[in-house]
Amino acid sequence: MIPNSFIQKITDIVGESHVEHSESARMAYSYDATPNFQSKPDLVVSPKNTEEISQIVKACGEHQVPIVPRGSGTNLAAGTTPTQGGVVLLFNRLDEILEIDEENLTITVQPGVITKTICDTVEEKGLFYPPDPSSMKISTIGGNINENSGGLRGLKYGVTKDYILALEVVLPNGEIIRTGGKLAKDVAGYDLTKLLVGSEGTLGIITEATLKLIPKPEAKQTLLAIYKSIDQASQTVSRIIANKMTPATLEFMDQKTIKAVEEFSHLGLPTDAEAVLLIEQDGPPLVVERDIERIAALCKQEGAIDVQTAQSETEADRLREGRRAALSAIARLSPTTILEDATVPRSEIAPMVQEINRIAEKHNVNIATFGHAGDGNLHPTCMTDARNQDEMERVEKAFEEIFAYAIHFGGTITGEHGVGEMKSPYLAWKVGNAGLDVMKNIKAAFDPLNIMNPGKMFAKETRKRIIL
Repeated sequence: MIPNSFIQKITDIVGESHVEHSESARMAYSYDATPNFQSKPDLVVSPKNTEEISQIVKACGEHQVPIVPRGSGTNLAAGTTPTQGGVVLLFNRLDEILEIDEENLTITVQPGVITKTICDTVEEKGLFYPPDPSSMKISTIGGNINENSGGLRGLKYGVTKDYILALEVVLPNGEIIRTGGKLAKDVAGYDLTKLLVGSEGTLGIITEATLKLIPKPEAKQTLLAIYKSIDQASQTVSRIIANKMTPATLEFMDQKTIKAVEEFSHLGLPTDAEAVLLIEQDGPPLVVERDIERIAALCKQEGAIDVQTAQSETEADRLREGRRAALSAIARLSPTTILEDATVPRSEIAPMVQEINRIAEKHNVNIATFGHAGDGNLHPTCMTDARNQDEMERVEKAFEEIFAYAIHFGGTITGEHGVGEMKSPYLAWKVGNAGLDVMKNIKAAFDPLNIMNPGKMFAKETRKRIIL
């Protein structure tokens, strides 16, 4: 337990109404969207500005109290769970859009702003912020930056790190630094901005961010291609890219996902199909029309049994929302849902999906797969019950094998969800022991007291590598 003197110090900084340590408050912030990683914090604190955060961090350093920065809690790798107690830091009072600079095409925001609010706000001005994680309606930009979130538009536009120009950060010693700027070029020293993006709250606390914007695309069209074979769907993805087209969205759903989404959203999806591709292109109207026609033709050439082009924005939006709702649809089917994000080269999508299905059958677990086919980011999602210990052990073995095959196919253990605590035992599988040591040394240089989100990224022990 933390001493009362520490609680009083934090209370003096932020005010009594912004410090919570009741049982109910501690329980509410004891978990995120990751199953089986629940642990109550000692305090829940809501600062109002960077200076207060700096003072809180200094106090935590003096008392060696852990700090866990937390946005909306949509993390899927136990990255925002206070498994070592301490202070959960909320950003509900730092939720302002500070500036939209139309001359430099930037927006400057506080970390508690909801991602979709950013997208909607800039689109009203004819601008565009491309990163669009499926949780964008509730996730915060601070959480997106900490996890380097991706999304449906990642193939064409990249991920969060590609749009972060500058950061204001409170370091683990309480000092405040600013990195980057409204610049197209900047090679003055190490790129601290890129280092901090995706660091999962282990190196510092982001208190402000300047994001790059681009002009809003003039037009977009959406189509749905239906297949009786995963191989045909996968080959279509490769053919589209090989034909020098980069769709804004190129999404995949397997049969189990299709059935779950159809039961949930009633979109008229064919539940007897083995796979569907949701494809969207945006840009100048003539280019979009040309690309969609070519893509539809390629889908048919690769064996699509039906290709449907949305006839209105309302219809297109329903298809997009159906894909975004895949996790919610699947989560309705079991008490516990575990969503992963193994990523492979595009050419290995079909073999990887086949391995996922084989592994699920081998371990007698129920897995549906969907994801961002255009960039190889697959989301094998297990429907299980955390109360069934035997089944959970089989689920863990299945995912270990899935991670091993992802790396075997030239991929990685996580494409956008982060390492957190859930996947920390597998990080060395991807980066090697030498790479892991470099990362640990960076962590120690920033945070010698190990108070910033401790227990995340680096496990006490690495899992034994599976020999395939």
